[in-house]
Amino acid sequence: MKRGFTLIELVMVIVILGILAAMVIPRFIDLQGAAKNSATQGALGAIRAAVAVRYASNSAYNITPAIPDTIEAGMFQDSQIPREQVSNSSGNGITFIASAPTAAGAGWAYDSANGRIWVNHSAYTAW
Repeated sequence: MKRGFTLIELVMVIVILGILAAMVIPRFIDLQGAAKNSATQGALGAIRAAVAVRYASNSAYNITPAIPDTIEAGMFQDSQIPREQVSNSSGNGITFIASAPTAAGAGWAYDSANGRIWVNHSAYTAW
């Protein structure tokens, strides 16, 4: 008596695995973009917090202007400005502007007149 699988059984297993892969792979692809968005939102929050801490420190010691003119690496615990994930720009990509960014750029956009910070990339227009 021979033991083994028939061709039909093997084909059915391959079809089932293909169906499962077709359902799972798109979810993993979407997770990569969602992870970049989440990482960029977290970095944006860290930059905003660093500016707020510098503002509070300057206000406490009556340093003018209270809002920092620049964002420096020394404002962060690891002495590095966080990266923006889509264009992968580091702190060197900070653009100093006077209003919300309208054109896609790289890195962060910082308005030193009021301390606002944006992600200077068109992929982040939703927030």
